[in-house]
Amino acid sequence: MNRSTYRIDLYKEIHKQFPVNGGLMKRTLLSGFIMMLCTVLYGQASDPSEIVYGGKSFPLYPETLNSRPPVPSPFKAEDGTETVTVFLKDGRYALIPVTVENGDPLLYSRRVGTTFGKDHQLHIDSGDFPEFARTGLHSESHLDERKMITGYPVDVITYIGRPGRFSYSGFLAEDEDIISVLKGDNRLVGRLGLTHPGLARPLFHVWNMILKEIEIGRWARFYENVPSFFYHDQKILLKAEGTKGWQVSIFQDEIQGRFDISVQRTLSVEEMSFLKEHYSRLDGRQFEQLEQTLSVIHFSEMLPYYIMRYGFYEGHTDYRSDPLAIAFVFGLKTLEAIEATFPGRLYEVLTDHFTTETVK
Repeated sequence: MNRSTYRIDLYKEIHKQFPVNGGLMKRTLLSGFIMMLCTVLYGQASDPSEIVYGGKSFPLYPETLNSRPPVPSPFKAEDGTETVTVFLKDGRYALIPVTVENGDPLLYSRRVGTTFGKDHQLHIDSGDFPEFARTGLHSESHLDERKMITGYPVDVITYIGRPGRFSYSGFLAEDEDIISVLKGDNRLVGRLGLTHPGLARPLFHVWNMILKEIEIGRWARFYENVPSFFYHDQKILLKAEGTKGWQVSIFQDEIQGRFDISVQRTLSVEEMSFLKEHYSRLDGRQFEQLEQTLSVIHFSEMLPYYIMRYGFYEGHTDYRSDPLAIAFVFGLKTLEAIEATFPGRLYEVLTDHFTTETVK
């Protein structure tokens, strides 16, 4: 399921679809490959060595503990340090600092050794989406009016986002467009009573765990040092691996992808019974798809940046991080609460594509 970057001659193909000034279009497409050389750098403080909870001090990773510490996971200390409790493959526990913050740029081609920056994890595209920056949700009327995002035509972003253009898997399904996908997911998030930045945060916590492992030299391409972690009383399984190249962004920004990450929460007996009771109408294949789509999220590190910046979870592709799945897996909403929001429609909500016909 690795997302393979297509480095094909897109210029000629896109000129057929969008006849514009050749020099401008060439610069538009090249920007995704040469990246932005002038990026504002943010200072990033060193992680503290411990946190205090309940009047007691607990050491932070790479220090480990014999038993699970009585610290909430996730947890935010008074100094702003965010931690997640993990279970290590050697049977020990650790508190990994995963603070969502702005750091050094995330430019893989300019890395030295194994150092990776966090980049602008708190950045929201307020220039294109001022209402989103203010409230955490898009204004649909404003989305309807958008002709450009990050300075590029929405039709071009849609075109290069479909399968077989900038990537084999694509960022959108073949019948989806960028505005319909932004609107469709915005509706889901709004109905759940959540915000896009709030849903980006758990994925950033997972990504920042990986960055910490890389920083201390415990990362291998096929990663297994942290098989699981705890989040809002849920035990979540983690798998991750690096790829040889990196994926460029359809928004022609500095966001990139080099890792395949998968998180999974096993449904409890009670949750499985609940699903079977409410979705007995589904056949075996459909029910399995419902369970998998709700409880497994396969993504790259591009996704939390996309969600925080644009409210973009990708369309219905292999790398989609569905808002309902994020809310369920990370314990932001119970299965009963999600079902009450979309009574009897979870299968359709999780699988239907966002097109101009279905999202009006």
